[in-house]
Amino acid sequence: MVLNATPPTAQAMATAMVDRLTPIVGPEQVVTWEQATEADRQRTGVALAPRTGVGGWVYPRSQAELAAVMACAQEQQWPVLISGNSSKLGWGGLLKSSSSSPLLIVCTRHLNQLVDHAAGDLTVTVEAGMRLADLEAVLARTNQFLPIDPAYPEQATIGGIVATADTGALRQRYGGIRDLLLGITFVRADGQIAKAGGRVVKNVAGYDLMKLMTGSWGTLAAITQVTLRVYPRPEASRTVVLTGAAPAIAQAARTLLNSALVPIAATLLSPTLVTTMNGPAGYGLLVRFGGLDASVQEQADRVLALGQHFQLQGEIVNDQAEASPWTHLQHHLWQPGSGTTGSIVCKFGVPAAAAIATCEALTRCLPSTAELIIQAGSGLGLVRCPEASGLTSAVVLRARAICQQQRGFFSILQAPICLKQNVDVWGYAGNALGLMQRLKHQFDPDNRLSPHRFVGNI
Repeated sequence: MVLNATPPTAQAMATAMVDRLTPIVGPEQVVTWEQATEADRQRTGVALAPRTGVGGWVYPRSQAELAAVMACAQEQQWPVLISGNSSKLGWGGLLKSSSSSPLLIVCTRHLNQLVDHAAGDLTVTVEAGMRLADLEAVLARTNQFLPIDPAYPEQATIGGIVATADTGALRQRYGGIRDLLLGITFVRADGQIAKAGGRVVKNVAGYDLMKLMTGSWGTLAAITQVTLRVYPRPEASRTVVLTGAAPAIAQAARTLLNSALVPIAATLLSPTLVTTMNGPAGYGLLVRFGGLDASVQEQADRVLALGQHFQLQGEIVNDQAEASPWTHLQHHLWQPGSGTTGSIVCKFGVPAAAAIATCEALTRCLPSTAELIIQAGSGLGLVRCPEASGLTSAVVLRARAICQQQRGFFSILQAPICLKQNVDVWGYAGNALGLMQRLKHQFDPDNRLSPHRFVGNI
């Protein structure tokens, strides 16, 4: 049925969608709201503004079917939400559509095939619905990996990771997802298939639509296939854990980033997050190295000595336990089900030099239960706190002002609907909104793809 609509109207709309989509994908691949699982309803419900309805879900099994579905939606003027495995469906702005135009959720989870793995060229091509966990299992056979650590790594699909530009701590060494992207195929709002890039590392032909699609949140097109650069898995890895007072942690981080050392990740933690790892009181700095064993050990020893110089407590974690701090952070920050209930997550960014000072200021501004993590090299960070923590719209605005004073940003990823209604989720204060709106109009002139989910109600 359609939310907040009278039953006869709701049934008629759902029936119309089923009737038109069934010849394209078959009866098993079209699901109405009434037929959906409770889990799918919950994941979708947190993404919808009040009085926004869902007509149904459709699960195309090929790029051709997806293109036909998009062409049908264009003909019928149905608003469309692109979804992978729904792990980040509640991120961003609330989706809006009129009660007479319910959303069609186009799910790409069946487009999950490995297209090509050129191990010698260090590239892989996959369909957008493949889960990162499944891709990593494939790459592990040749001792390779895709160097990203996004939210919900067990559930997240490659298409969803690209659409939300979700990378994680490994950005320090390997760059963001857009730096790993070599080629992309997508279906436009009108059902036409388009491509950009290719399957080789030294590819420079055509416009850089890959970067345009990265972080577009499904507002420009439906991603169907991507080619990515992969890397050999490091021979050895070590993680140095430093804890102590904020000024000393800040000095250690600055010295590290200005040195000749090459960490693959360097992450700053607030005291509340250090506590969850059973660490001593104070701020934390996790520094990870990967590569040849002798080099990794030498660099880890130098960071440990650096910590001692600044009177920080430290230890080196290696062998099987080396991944433990990072695994703990992933599981703690992205608990199963936290995308629908239980926690508020905000993303912020400031110049790397201001990371610790911003963390201190945000810690004083935010509820005492708030947990903060910042990538030392990029200045990108996350705030997580329980829904009942008292993170109000007024607090969000104060936190946003702190980041903007540093020429940064503070945006809400996931939160209760009431909070997203009371404050601008994105809080964008830059000068590129006009350009983004023109791009949106060029790719989606009817504003049907993920309506109102992105910056400036795009």
